[in-house]
Order: sequence, then structure tokens, then C-alpha cells
Amino acid sequence: MSVILSQGVVVKVLVAPDSFKGSLSAAEAAQAMAQGVRKVWPDADIRLLPMADGGEGALDAILAAVPGERRSANVTDAAGRQIEVEYGVLADGTAIIETARIIGLMLPGVLDVAVEKRTTAGVGELIKHCLVSGIRRFMIGLGGSATNDGGIGMLQALGIRTAEQQGVLAALDFLALDPRIAQSHITVLSDVTNPLCGPQGATAVYGPQKGVRPQQMAQLDARLRRFGDLADAWLGRTLSLQPGTGAAGGLGYALQLLRGEHRSGAGVLLALSGFDAALQGADLVLTGEGRSDRQTPAGKAPWVVAQRAVKAGVPAVLVSGSIEDDDRAQLKSQFTACIMLTSDTITPDMAMRDAGRLLAERTAEAISGILIP
Repeated sequence: MSVILSQGVVVKVLVAPDSFKGSLSAAEAAQAMAQGVRKVWPDADIRLLPMADGGEGALDAILAAVPGERRSANVTDAAGRQIEVEYGVLADGTAIIETARIIGLMLPGVLDVAVEKRTTAGVGELIKHCLVSGIRRFMIGLGGSATNDGGIGMLQALGIRTAEQQGVLAALDFLALDPRIAQSHITVLSDVTNPLCGPQGATAVYGPQKGVRPQQMAQLDARLRRFGDLADAWLGRTLSLQPGTGAAGGLGYALQLLRGEHRSGAGVLLALSGFDAALQGADLVLTGEGRSDRQTPAGKAPWVVAQRAVKAGVPAVLVSGSIEDDDRAQLKSQFTACIMLTSDTITPDMAMRDAGRLLAERTAEAISGILIP
């Protein structure tokens, strides 16, 4: 198809990508896509709304959408080292914590430490830092974590004690939990709906990408199950089977133990950014991410963006770093076109190094075949 525009018609394009992990932030991706649009429609009316679903880029996306300030604190990363991390505080006093900045898989040197020794302690340290400063509202984004400790490290940093017998978790003591947690409201942002343990749990589904070896699966899953059994008994209900408890290696479970409310990260970001209002009158929506596969329809930002666009009768185009062939058919149920940066001649490493230029080029290619009424 070719682009046919009536004389004087200005195409309105809404650009709302997630970050391209390891290469482009969501804001940078949006700028690159806008460059691609200008190549085809120089006079287009372009609105940029960088997205996130709770993982990498959540802090930047929220602060781009809502008035707030950046602050910093020194905490422990997943490998047990001291690092300085940024967090946000909105005008209403809500702290924005992006856990990928603290325990992220992409942080330098994290993979040098065995996965069973990595900790979520730094997340608890940052929460405590905020509590000391008087903050009682939290928005905590999960995604891209390197950990699989069930959030025990975070809970220990907040005062919970654990006891082991012969290397097995034997007891949990919640009596010393920071009392200010009971006065706090925690919103957990995540696109993950997995339970804590089992075939669809944190270890089985996300462990391999964190370095969990096949021979470790049963042991690490059993460790999370034991933790879940003990904590569920304390709570008085079976929380560990609930959706989202397997997020970030079980950190989602620990935060829900603290009565955190599990929400769709992408859904919250769309609401904060005024996506539905920006969609009014748009002719086309562009979105994308570093890798699109079967996890994308589970609630990742590009899928939620496309769902809203399709419901409003606006075509949505996906331009991602790579797209799994086996999942392309399902993606096409929402997207008018699905384009990726990689090809027979462009490897993933090449695409990551030159992501900005390639994203602009592929965006131009993708929209050049779209018919605008």
C-alpha cells in the first residue's frame, strides 16, 4: 500500500515505546521513532509519551509524566556492593523506586556473583531511607531483576529475622518489622502475573535468564516454596499462589506480604501520562521494546498501548529490537505491522550498538506502507 493524504491533512502520530534494554531509554527510543516519522511525513503532528511497565525506565517515564524531583541514596546492589541510586519523589510525596536500578540484571558485575547469593537487601534499604525521611507512599517498579531470593533480603533490611537449620529456612520472625510499614501504602508495578513457585513460578520461568542452571532449579524453587509456606502461615492466607508474586525473583511476593497492591505497570503509566487523552484524534500509534515475544501479550507496555489504540480504532505499529517468529502471529492480532531491527545481516549486538539509527530507519519503513484515511 502507499500513503495517500488529502491536501493539507496533517498526520497525527502518538509515539509511545518502552525502553530498548541495554541500548536506548524509552525517551531516546521515542525520539528515534519520531525521526523516522519525519522522514515520511515531515509535517506530522507528533506526540511523544515514553512508556514503561515497571522495569527499566520506569523512574524516567513516571517523572516525565508527573511533576516530581530526583533524589539519591547509597544502598546495596544485588551483588552486595554499595552503589548510589536515584529515586523519585512526586509532588504528593510518593516515592518512585525502580528496582532495576538497585538489583538489575544489566548492572556491571552482577553476573559475577552466583544467583543464589544475590540479594534484594538494597530495595529494603531504600524503602527504609524513605521512611526515615517521612515518606509513607511508595510506587515500586519491578522488572529486569538479577535476584531470586523471594525478597527475603529486602524484608531483612526492614527488620524481619530469619532462622535456618542445616541450610534450610526454618522460621520467620516479623515482630521487628519496621512499624512505619504498617502506616505506608505500597503500589507494586509489574507486568508479571506468575506465582511465586512451581512450573510457572519465578525460578522456573525467569531463573534461566538470571543464570540459574538446570540442576539448580528444583533446589531454588523449593527454597522459595519453603519461604512461601512460612510467610503464608504468618499472613493467614495463601498469598504465594497469587498473580505477580513471582515478579523479580519473588520480590513481588515480599512486597505483597507488606500489603503492597499489585498493579499493571503499563496500565498505571498510561494513566499517569494521560495516554487516553493523547490518543484522541491520533491517526497512528507507534510503540516498541528491545525484544517482543510471548511475554509481550502478558501485559508489557507495547501490548497495553496497542490494546488501547485498537479499542479506539487507531492502528498501532510495533518496531522492536527483535521479534520471535513463533510469536509473530499473536502479536499481529493487535498490531497493524511488526518490524524488528535485526535481520539476516544485522545481528543483535550490531542492532544494540546502532539502535538509534536503525530504529529511525525501521520506523520509516514500517509507516511508509500504511494507508492513512
